[in-house]
Amino acid sequence: MIWNAFAIAVREIGRNLTRAFLTVLGIFIGVAAIITMVTLGQGATLAVKAQISSLGNNLLTLRPGAGFGSRASAAGTPHFTEKDAVIIEEQIAGIAAAAPVRTASLSTIYLQNARLSTVTGTTPIYFQINKWNLAEGRFFTDIDLRSGAAVCVIGPTVRKELFGTENPIGAKIRIGKASCEVIGLLVGKGQAGMFDQDDTIIMPLSALQRRMIGKTSSHDISQIAISAQDGVDSNVLITEITSLMRQRRNLQRNQDNNFNIFDTRQIAETLGATTQLMTMLLAAVAGVSLLVGGIGIMNIMLVSVTERTREIGIRLAIGATAGEVLLQFLVEAVTLSCVGGLLGMLLAFGLCAGLARLIQVPFNFNAQINLIAFLFAAAVGVLFGYAPARRAARLNPIDALRHE
Repeated sequence: MIWNAFAIAVREIGRNLTRAFLTVLGIFIGVAAIITMVTLGQGATLAVKAQISSLGNNLLTLRPGAGFGSRASAAGTPHFTEKDAVIIEEQIAGIAAAAPVRTASLSTIYLQNARLSTVTGTTPIYFQINKWNLAEGRFFTDIDLRSGAAVCVIGPTVRKELFGTENPIGAKIRIGKASCEVIGLLVGKGQAGMFDQDDTIIMPLSALQRRMIGKTSSHDISQIAISAQDGVDSNVLITEITSLMRQRRNLQRNQDNNFNIFDTRQIAETLGATTQLMTMLLAAVAGVSLLVGGIGIMNIMLVSVTERTREIGIRLAIGATAGEVLLQFLVEAVTLSCVGGLLGMLLAFGLCAGLARLIQVPFNFNAQINLIAFLFAAAVGVLFGYAPARRAARLNPIDALRHE
């Protein structure tokens, strides 16, 4: 019976394709909008998490100042010592590694090319903590660190601006007032928000202190990069690091922290949850068009019932039951909705593939989202098709046969 009702529904839809297309347009747009919003939202969430993850492996960053990113709060606040990094690694369980970091913005020159670059002085473990990989050459070693060797590893942006297509390995660049040999080229990480991670020069901390900017105080470490062991609760580590640093910085109970701890894992989870929430809100707004499409289907089905009143009367007169008539019109409404849903899925696939490439987020095709959107479209057909179908089923056969 259902198959027969479906065949009749397809025949009736085929009699007026233009009207059928206009009828399903709301469903078509609604399904496409929902799938596109959710798919691109999930891609954006993955992109955000990947960007934060590229900063480091379970990374905690200890910085001076009361709040992250506030220059005013860090003004006049004492920096850290190299000993702080050693003690954090030794005294706190769950810490995989800790690296002292000192940064400076210095002029860099190679032949006729000159630019201002961020120079980072640190220890060899820094590359592992921040998940840096080599494209060419080598990292500097503990021997280079102890000897204060003037060697450096550069990012792809520095290579492009200073060397163009030339191989930088073995070349010497001038950083500030001293020359430095390039021994390694990093694999690019790309942007992290507004920050270009590839615009970097990394060298031994001792070389930066002795040759580039000098060392006037033991408190010259601008931050400490800390890598947590897998499975360790970062909140526990933050509490322990905070307690230790308050002791080392002689802070009293009534004094606020003059340092802050940046947790990349928490930031990734927060941003991911925010992106998902925005995606759901946008999808809910897009879902309104499905309801509008459902109203369109109900209107057209009511018109169809009026146009086919005599046909309904004949069917009832020759033995069709009210349930069979109701099923017939309900199947037609659901068929219209499903056709709109399928067209919307095809449009959404093309839109997602194109827009994901345009805004540079992963194209994460989710079959579950597509199925849910399609079933929701079918449910809209049932919901808004029931009233016209019930009206057709309750027609009096005699009155229907008299209808002109």
